[in-house]
Amino acid sequence: MYIPKRYGQSKTDLCPFCKKNATTKSGQEIPVCYAHKASILPELTCFCGDYLELKDGKFGIYFKCTNCGNINLRKAMEMNPELGNEPKTEEKQEAEKPQKEDKKEITITSDEMDLHYI
Repeated sequence: MYIPKRYGQSKTDLCPFCKKNATTKSGQEIPVCYAHKASILPELTCFCGDYLELKDGKFGIYFKCTNCGNINLRKAMEMNPELGNEPKTEEKQEAEKPQKEDKKEITITSDEMDLHYI
């Protein structure tokens, strides 16, 4: 059964950090979601122990190993499972700001509202 391609389904980039649809590019020119725009991809290693060099091509980003050759993003992420943790960001994170006081919830009935406006 032949199912034709639909507009927008032929190539969808996924964010390497959260696996959502990528809508923008980070500083390293990696397609990421808006929440991870400031995140950077750390140095990845191959199974052979060599570092992977980030490349951008016609079909998206990929990595190049001097011993093993070209490796796609999915395989590189499988080789480095520690990336599932929190991503690093380019900006320095500020010290935790003191939280504002907890807001209290006040319930006012309609009878009380009528008394205030008389």
